[in-house]
Amino acid sequence: TTPPGAVLGQLWATIVSRAAERPAGSYTTTLLDDGVDACSRKVTEEATEVLIAAKDHQAGTGPPDRVVEESADLLYHLLVLLAERGVGLKDVEAELSRRAD
Repeated sequence: TTPPGAVLGQLWATIVSRAAERPAGSYTTTLLDDGVDACSRKVTEEATEVLIAAKDHQAGTGPPDRVVEESADLLYHLLVLLAERGVGLKDVEAELSRRAD
């Protein structure tokens, strides 16, 4: 079993690598090259899709796996936005840790 957060850490490492290397044909590269506005729009879009999926599931018209899928999209796009702004995942983790104290 993969420990919680391990996959997120692996995804972050891939995004950071894409940000540094900017390989052609990479969706992450495209987002990063389009800048903060494009990255932010994607975060907003995915957050809205999470909300819709959650409400549909609550109403009995949507499957729970749709919430999982849209949440994965949201987390990915949020990490890309963080990388685009030069904010490290460890910075966010430190803030979450500070709030937990």
